Amino acid sequence: MKKHTVILQPSGRRGQVDEGTSLRAAARELGVEIESICAENATCGKCLILVEEGRFEKYNIHSRRENLSPVGAEEQAYFARRPKLLKDKGWEVGQVRLSCQARVLGDVLINVPEESRGNKQIIRKSARERAIEVKPAIRKYYVALTPPNLERPIADWERLARELETTIALVRRGEENLPRWFDLTVDYQCLRTLSSTLREAKWNVTVSVWRDREVIAVQPGYVEDSYGAAVDIGSTTVALYLCNLRTGELLAAESEMNPQIVYGEDVMSRIQYTIGHKDGLEKLHKAILATLNKLLKLAAKTAQIKPDEILEVVLVGNTTMHHLLLNLHPKDLGLAPFVPAIHSSVDIKARELGLQINPSGNVHVLPTIASFVGADTSGMLLAEEPHMQDENWLLIDVGTNAELVLGNRQRLVCTSTPTGPALEGAHVEYGMRAAPGAIERVQIDEKTLEPRYKIVGEEEWNTGKAKGICGSAVIDAVAELFRVGIIDSRGRFTSGQKSDRVREGENGWEYVIARAEETSIGRDIPITQKDVRQIQLAKAALFTAARTLLNQTGLQSPDKIILAGGFGSYIDKEKAMLIGLIPDCELERVYAVGNAAGDGARIALLNVEKRDEIDSVTRGVERLELPADPEFQNQFMLAMNFPHMSEPFEHIAHLIPNRQADPMAKKFMK
Repeated sequence: MKKHTVILQPSGRRGQVDEGTSLRAAARELGVEIESICAENATCGKCLILVEEGRFEKYNIHSRRENLSPVGAEEQAYFARRPKLLKDKGWEVGQVRLSCQARVLGDVLINVPEESRGNKQIIRKSARERAIEVKPAIRKYYVALTPPNLERPIADWERLARELETTIALVRRGEENLPRWFDLTVDYQCLRTLSSTLREAKWNVTVSVWRDREVIAVQPGYVEDSYGAAVDIGSTTVALYLCNLRTGELLAAESEMNPQIVYGEDVMSRIQYTIGHKDGLEKLHKAILATLNKLLKLAAKTAQIKPDEILEVVLVGNTTMHHLLLNLHPKDLGLAPFVPAIHSSVDIKARELGLQINPSGNVHVLPTIASFVGADTSGMLLAEEPHMQDENWLLIDVGTNAELVLGNRQRLVCTSTPTGPALEGAHVEYGMRAAPGAIERVQIDEKTLEPRYKIVGEEEWNTGKAKGICGSAVIDAVAELFRVGIIDSRGRFTSGQKSDRVREGENGWEYVIARAEETSIGRDIPITQKDVRQIQLAKAALFTAARTLLNQTGLQSPDKIILAGGFGSYIDKEKAMLIGLIPDCELERVYAVGNAAGDGARIALLNVEKRDEIDSVTRGVERLELPADPEFQNQFMLAMNFPHMSEPFEHIAHLIPNRQADPMAKKFMK
C-alpha cells in the first residue's frame, strides 16, 4: 500500500502512514494522542487540527490541503454550527479539519493545537526561588491635588506634574538625579483620560511613573500594587512569570509550546521560512504574539487581576526569536556576515507591539550579543553573574541552538552552535518531547544488557506504557550503550553481542529499550544506529564550541560548568560528560540551574538597575563565529568520538577502563 509522510507539530513526531489512514489514527500510530469523546462521529470537535501549507525544505515535503480527503458532510455540518469558532480563530474550513474525518492522501504537516492534545507537553521552565533586590522601573506615587479655580486655572497635566515633583522628592529623599517636574512626560493614551480620572477621583489619585520619566497610568484613590511579567521566548517553549512589582512576589507562572515550531524546529528553518514565504514573517510574528497574549490572560486570571493592570513586560529570547517578536525581518541573520538589526536593549509601548496589557505599559527587551547569541543569553548572564567572579565559568544554554559564554570578571567570550532538535527528542526515530509516556531515563545492566527505564508521569522504573523517548533519555541511552560496549567510541554497533535486544532492523543495527507489549503504540522502541549518529553530530557541535572558547582563552578546562535551560536541568551530567557533550571537569563543579534566561528576565523586571548593568556587560562580551575558525572542522571530527578522539576526560575515565587511543586522531590534530 502507498505510504505518505505525516509530520505532527509541536510534538515533532513524524513517520510514514498508509494512504487512507485518518489523521487521528495516524497520530496515534506515531505516538501522538489527539482528543476525542464522540467515537469519531464528527460531533465533539475535540480533535481539531490545522493543515500547514507550503514547501517545507527541512522535511523535504510539500504540504497541501488537497493531500487530505475532501471535507465531508459531517465536517461541513460541524463547522456550519460554529461560525463564531472560525471567526474568532481566523480559521477557514479546509485549513482546520476534524482529524477523525480527514484521511491522508499525500504528505502533510499538521499543527495540533493545545486544546486538541491528548497528552500535554511538560514545560520544564519553572521559576527558581531567589533573592532579588526590588527596584522596579514602575513606581507608584499617591497625590492629593488642589482642584483648579479661577484664581489658579492651571492645566490638569501641569498641576499633576508639579505635585509629583514634590511627592517624588519626599519619597526618594537623599537619592541623586531626581527629575524635576518639567522633565516628566505623560503617555498620550494616559493623557486622553487624565482629566476625567482626576475629577472622578476628586483629585486624589495614584500615579504610575516609568523610570521617573513618564506617567503611564493614573488611578483613582490609593493603590499600592503594580504588576509586571517576565517572559522567556525559547525556540521550543515560552515561559511567563507574573510578578508584583512592589513586593517582588511571583504571582503566576504560565508556559506553552512556541507555536512557531510548526514552521521549523530550529532558528535556521524559521529564518528560511520567512525568506521563502511572502507572509512568513507576519505568520511567525502573529503566532508568538497570540501565545504571549494568551499566557498574559491566563496569568492575570490566576493572580485575580485584570490584564490592563500589567504595566510592564520584560522579554528575552535568542536573536531569531527576538527579531520575530519585534517584527524585524531575520533574513540577514541567516546570511554571512550574520548581522542582527539591533544589539542594544529596546523599550517600546505595549500597544505598538500588540501586547494586551495596559496600552501605555512598557515592553523592555534585553540586549542581544551576537547573531545567534541573544537576549536569552543576556538573561542568563544577569542571573548567574560570571562577570562578578574570579574563576572561569562556562555557561551553556542547551537547546536546538546552544549558546555558550566562558570567562570571568576580566573577560567574557561567547559563541553559539546549532545542535539540532535531536537533543530534544526530534530527528530520533521514536523521539518525542517530554510528555506523559515518554521514556526520560535509561540504564543498561553491563552483564545482562537488559535495560531499566523510567517514563514521564510514573514514579517507579519499568512501569507504565512507553510511547517514545525524549531528549534526556536519548543521551542516557547512547551513554549507556557506549559504557557497556554495545557501541564503540566511534558510535558503531559492535558485533557478537549476546542479547536479543541488539538486532539488525530495517535501517541497520539497533538496541530495543522497550518491547512492543511494554508500549502504548504496539511497536518496539529502539535506539538505532541513525539515532546514535544524530547525537554524535549534536554533541560534537556543542563540544567543539566549548573547546573553541577554551582555546581562545588559553584554558584546558573550565573551573565550573553551568547548564542552563529546561533541558539542561534534566541532563545526567555524568552521562553527558561520558559521551563528550560537555568538556571534562570535576563532576561536583557541574551545575544545572534551570531556566536562567527566565530568571534573568525576572531580575530585569524587578530591578531596573540590572538593565543598565547587563547593557554594560553585553557590550564587553567578545563574540566568536565558529565558521570563521580555521580549526573548526578538525575539532569537530575529533569531537565525533565518545567521549573524544584525543582528550583524556580524566573525570569519567573510570567508566571506560579499556579505552584505547584512536589512530585517526593524528589526522585531525596539529
